[in-house]
Amino acid sequence: METVLADPWHFPRPALAEAYLAMFDLKLTSARGLFARRRMGKTEFLCRDLLPAAAKQGYLVAYTNLWDNRAAPDSALVSALAMALKPQGVQALLAKFRAPVKRVRASASIPGGVEGGFEAELTSAAVEGVLALQDVLAQLDRQKQPLLLAIDEAQVLASAEHSDFSHALRSALDIRKDRIKVIFAGSSETTLRDMFARPLEPFYNWAALEPFPLLGAEFVSFTTELANSMARMPLSLDYAHRAFDELHRTPEFFKRFIERYMLYQMEGEAAALAHTKASVFSDGHFLKQWNNLLPADQAVLSLLVHGESDLYAAPAQAKLSSLLRQAVTKNTVSHALRRLQAANVVTRLALGEYRLEDETFAEWVRRR
Repeated sequence: METVLADPWHFPRPALAEAYLAMFDLKLTSARGLFARRRMGKTEFLCRDLLPAAAKQGYLVAYTNLWDNRAAPDSALVSALAMALKPQGVQALLAKFRAPVKRVRASASIPGGVEGGFEAELTSAAVEGVLALQDVLAQLDRQKQPLLLAIDEAQVLASAEHSDFSHALRSALDIRKDRIKVIFAGSSETTLRDMFARPLEPFYNWAALEPFPLLGAEFVSFTTELANSMARMPLSLDYAHRAFDELHRTPEFFKRFIERYMLYQMEGEAAALAHTKASVFSDGHFLKQWNNLLPADQAVLSLLVHGESDLYAAPAQAKLSSLLRQAVTKNTVSHALRRLQAANVVTRLALGEYRLEDETFAEWVRRR
């Protein structure tokens, strides 16, 4: 993992990082699953809080975001693990690859003081992921330090096409629980729950799954205070909290609001918020997503965002029939929900209780 440059706008969460590391120190578990929808600060916490704290405690650290390499999570994971090695270990690993590497170069420092990371892009004829995994773990086994591996958007591993690699990864981590600790983070609650709860899944019962603690009032106060230290016209803290709420308590969107306000302070707080809402709840991306859905799926989403709780009840089916201009059965609802969950649009919270994965998309649907 490369060194992360300092960011003055980052809201540090050292206590939360220490809590996760203390959990691993108890040795009662070697893995944890965390879920929260996108843009809620998971990645920033992992890269700027948890992994640096682990490195200070003597861990080797590795991070990968599988969403960036959904077609080849095996290569992404192996590369992340290799970057945790000392330079000589990396070279030994690369020497074992039976396929060409398009690009290998020196990179930035690795947390914990180990210099000389590497960046590699394997060709389409690269060594099979399972064998590469065995190679890199054999190198890590020779290290004295334990390893903390953070796998972001880990739900990618639940895809059927990656089943062989996921089984191999599970087996490899099973026999290294004392030395390798894993954080599985993801934005699809439904897929992560299936990943750890279904008996036939590779990671069945392998990690406890819990919601990622979300940012709140302290984050808003910290960001507003920092903005006001540079602003000509201070931003009202009360209005900042209101903006955070209206942006669905989404840290990324709140930072966009702060940026807009700082650049156009003379226009005022309300103008900055209006501009931000128009930007983040815009039609472009969401209209394409909406148009790719079947009419039944669109109708079900419309009911969900307007608070319809029991989609199988007669009143809900009557509304769906009206929207679709045809008779609707429970099977219609069931098939629509199954498609929406498979596409990570909707997550099931409990029996008969569903929610859109992306609150921003939910807001856009409401506005229609």
